[in-house]
Amino acid sequence: MTDKTPTPEPTIYQAPMEGVIDHHVRALLSAIGGVDICVTEFVRVTNTRLPRRVFTRLCPEVDKGAKTPSGIPVRLQLLGGNPNAMAINAVKAVEFGATAIDLNFGCPAKSVNNSDGGACLLQSPHRVEAIVGAVRRAVPENIPVTAKIRLGFNDRSSYMDNAQAAAAGGANELAVHARSKVDGYKPPAYWEYIGEIRQKLEIPVIANGDIWTLEEFQRCREVTGCEAFMFGRSLLARPDLGRQIKAYCSGESYTAMGWQEIIEILWGYYQTTREVYPAKYLGNRIKQWLAYLKLAFPEAQLFFDKIKRLREAEELDRAFSEERKIQIASIEAA
Repeated sequence: MTDKTPTPEPTIYQAPMEGVIDHHVRALLSAIGGVDICVTEFVRVTNTRLPRRVFTRLCPEVDKGAKTPSGIPVRLQLLGGNPNAMAINAVKAVEFGATAIDLNFGCPAKSVNNSDGGACLLQSPHRVEAIVGAVRRAVPENIPVTAKIRLGFNDRSSYMDNAQAAAAGGANELAVHARSKVDGYKPPAYWEYIGEIRQKLEIPVIANGDIWTLEEFQRCREVTGCEAFMFGRSLLARPDLGRQIKAYCSGESYTAMGWQEIIEILWGYYQTTREVYPAKYLGNRIKQWLAYLKLAFPEAQLFFDKIKRLREAEELDRAFSEERKIQIASIEAA
């Protein structure tokens, strides 16, 4: 990457990904650098007051100042459709150590939407405002209350209504995934809608959706005018994407991570989590991450093919050892 005239450095958010980005992954991504704020998987709220263990299971960082081991702030995300229950549990979350509350109006999963949570709430902007407002009034003023929405449910026609509803409810920031629920994750992402929302709202707007590369970041910033961006799948595919962006904006030279560095990160992750999950699921999280990494690294597909049927620790250890030796040899040969 060549030097360039510095531009304002954006704020980089790690997007919440249920069942994918847990506290182990948050710790890894924040240690790599380039990420300014992390967001947890959602805590599902129904009509009950949740016990402390529910919050600490998904956000153990609350016991350590709501920060990752690298010191990056972690926002605890709540999902639900009952304003009173959301407010009560937001208060409990803060009592347990949360320093910021994020509200999920974007999850497109059918099981979530059928249970009155996530993107289904975008069908009724007044409900979005009611939930944000209830939480905002319930927690202390110094606790940020943020929200994440999509552009709509069945289509994108309600994008501005929902954005304005979240702001009217008192959200301090709004992250916008540039698709509707029906759009799912199919390309393209409609960044121009985010630009319109940013121009209308007085609160910061965070752009999210299909920013896979430095070049796409540049285009998204140009289209939206945003200076805050949220990365989920793309951050798993390129774990140092935030560093690439920060280096570009500061005019510094930076060489993106290669497969040799990625395999060492995966090895560390495997070592950290091997005792956490039941033996029958050993390696599943690595295979899951490889599904994203192969979008940027062809070597990830080859390594996945080697380990996809492996279940035993000795087999996985051997596969990692062989792959790491290959990469060390390639470095020495170079």
